[in-house]
Amino acid sequence: MVNFYIRGVTLSGGFVAFRFQNGKIPGVFLIEPSLFGDTRGFFMETYKRSEFSAAGIPEFVQKNHSRSARGTLRGLHYQREPAAQGKLLRVVLGAIFDVAVDLRRDEPSFGQWEGLVLSAENRKMVYIPPWCAHGFCVLTETAEVLYETTAEYAKELEGGILWNDSDIGIEWPVNKPVLSEKDERLPRLRDTDTGFGRKVT
Repeated sequence: MVNFYIRGVTLSGGFVAFRFQNGKIPGVFLIEPSLFGDTRGFFMETYKRSEFSAAGIPEFVQKNHSRSARGTLRGLHYQREPAAQGKLLRVVLGAIFDVAVDLRRDEPSFGQWEGLVLSAENRKMVYIPPWCAHGFCVLTETAEVLYETTAEYAKELEGGILWNDSDIGIEWPVNKPVLSEKDERLPRLRDTDTGFGRKVT
């Protein structure tokens, strides 16, 4: 698993509802919300435009909710320009191993990946920028994931990369995941023109 380093955001007024940490891939953020709890339970903010904007994260236009069984692997998915999607994810039931892969061929981080565990217990969130493919596998009996996107879904622009592309070398915590037929047939990154940077021929 890739370690994140801290990039704090401090606003006037003192209180900060979120701690943002940069990932290895530029634009990826691990986000830890401030939690307020007592004997009744807890309260936390899951989004605040001012703090997310200060961290460089754009606003969201669509919200989604998925439920998956243990061993399910969804990905690696992305959406092409002009509707490339940034995604903010959090888990409200169970746990997942979440992965981002940089698709920008002109960047030093092209083809690099990073992953982390998101769970209902740790309450962490991750922001995946539009230039990354995204995927996750389920670590618990079931998992429910809420995610928001910076562009609406456009079927004609969707794309994907094979989950076990050896050129990327993701260290998934499952050996024989449950995949959709579509995800089983996805191409390798070397054979795909994602539209993010110059394609190497």
